[in-house]
Amino acid sequence: MGDPPTYAGSMELNDIPLTTIEGTETTFGEYSGKAVLVVNVASRCGFTPQYAGLEKLYEQFADRGFTVLGFPCNQFMFQEPGSTSDIKEFCSNTYGVTFPMFDKVHVNGRNKHPLYEKLTENPDDAGEAGKVLWNFEKFLVAPDGTVRRFRSAVKPDAPELVDAIKSALPDSM
Repeated sequence: MGDPPTYAGSMELNDIPLTTIEGTETTFGEYSGKAVLVVNVASRCGFTPQYAGLEKLYEQFADRGFTVLGFPCNQFMFQEPGSTSDIKEFCSNTYGVTFPMFDKVHVNGRNKHPLYEKLTENPDDAGEAGKVLWNFEKFLVAPDGTVRRFRSAVKPDAPELVDAIKSALPDSM
C-alpha cells in the first residue's frame, strides 16, 4: 500500500473523512453523540493483545452510546505490514473484533491523517501533547467534543480509562 492521501486545511472533527476497512467513505460525524475511543492499532506489536480488551469495552458499553474505532498504522517499526484484507482477517479471527475498523493511516508526519492532526493537539494526563509515541495510543472523544488521551501502556481495562469512558457515555452526561 502506498502513502495515505494528503489532506489540506483545518477541519472540524465531525467533518473529517474516514474510510472503513471495507472501503466505505464516511466521516467522524457518523459517531457524533457517542463516546468514541480512537486507537491506532497494529497486529505485530507487544500491545496487540489489547485488541481483546478493546473488544470487551466495546461489547460492554456499545448499547450505552460508546464505540471503539481502530486505525491500523504501520509507522512504528513496521508492525502493521499487512493488506487491508490481512488486517481484517487477523482482527476477526484472532481477537473476534466487531468494533469499526478503518483503512491504514499515518498518525505522525507529513501525511498524518486529519483525525490525528486534531487528536494529537490534546495532552495526556501528564500534560504531554504532540505526536503519537507508539501503537495502541488511545483518544477518548466525549459527545461534547472534549478529548482525553491515554498512552499505549494504559490497558483497556485500566481503571482510569474505564472510569473516563463511563463519565463520557451520553447517558451519564
